[in-house]
Amino acid sequence: MTDAGAVAALGDRSLFPDLEARAYLNHAAISPASRLAQERAAACLADYGRDGLGGFKAWQPRRDALKETLAGLMGARGEDLAFVLNTSTGVTDVALSLDWAAGDRVLIYEGDFPANVTPWQTAARTFGLELEMLSMDAFHRSHEEGLAELAARLPGARLLAVRWVRFQPGFRLPLAALGARCRAHGVELFVDGIQGLGVVPLDVRAAGVDYLASGGHKWLMGPEGAGLLYVAPERQATLVPRTGGWLSHTDALDFLFLGKGHLRHDRPLKATADVFERGAGNALGYAALEGSVELIAQLGPAAIFAHVQGYLDALEEGLVGRGFTSLRAAEPAARSASLCVEAPADLDGPALQKALGARGIACAVPCGHLRFAPHWPNANAEVPVVLGAIDDALAVLRG
Repeated sequence: MTDAGAVAALGDRSLFPDLEARAYLNHAAISPASRLAQERAAACLADYGRDGLGGFKAWQPRRDALKETLAGLMGARGEDLAFVLNTSTGVTDVALSLDWAAGDRVLIYEGDFPANVTPWQTAARTFGLELEMLSMDAFHRSHEEGLAELAARLPGARLLAVRWVRFQPGFRLPLAALGARCRAHGVELFVDGIQGLGVVPLDVRAAGVDYLASGGHKWLMGPEGAGLLYVAPERQATLVPRTGGWLSHTDALDFLFLGKGHLRHDRPLKATADVFERGAGNALGYAALEGSVELIAQLGPAAIFAHVQGYLDALEEGLVGRGFTSLRAAEPAARSASLCVEAPADLDGPALQKALGARGIACAVPCGHLRFAPHWPNANAEVPVVLGAIDDALAVLRG
């Protein structure tokens, strides 16, 4: 058993003994489960198997502790987090629970991942909102230009919804600058954090983030179905939850454990983030996430981010030298843990991605761009292996 003695080390994949890929570079899609994550899920299931309800009672305090660990990765408090299934659920919960007025303007960006678009479209139809889609072109030129263009659109808006890191081409927005401008205009800031949380340093309080949703299966390295929602303390009491369930009430469990007279249907809804924890949660998913996040917390996002940048620097240089066009941001402050490239004109991106997969290199191809996304277990020594596989694949595809 690994469990409590597990120690993470940058570039060491020994805690992933089942991983088949020679180089797993697809953390921006789904991360593989470490042995520690697998063992925590198995231990949780074993406790439920031995004691049923006793398993719930044993693991509930650990889920509370997990909130504190997650909060520590983002400069928040555990009490300001709620467990949700995934990013889409968190976005939807907020989009349907703000105290909207007809005509409120919501700003989103074109080309964003649908998880941070569809819920706002639904809210716009439901509450009569004005949904304004902005261009990201200025931000791709520079943070300064993007912020200047945004400043002209913020006056009179109710909320700005952004994806912190674009799923392609991996461009990272300046959250602190966005938060400052939003506060200056009385605009709330919602952040889809799934492509950065766990690998890029973040302080939601310092950045002025009002809401942040993230799944746990990418850079937090947990399983699907175990995500989180952050709600800033000053925003919690202003929400009008429209998606409540039986656990959304204060003292919701009293009638099950405290005897007669506690079953009531007039208990108020919680005025805290966990009002969105509506019913029974994903116990095994959060047990696995506990193990994954424990390893990330050992290393710290700042150290992980620096490690990943070194890996991508070397990989980018090799790819550009082979005729690929890098889409990585020129500004270091706009970089993430993903490297997207365009293949040479004579090659098909999906075909190349498939050929690399056959050679043990796991990567993705969102919108036709090859995307390489390493994390803390990836060693710099993998880079020559990846480039060698690319050379072999190019030779075969070009005949």
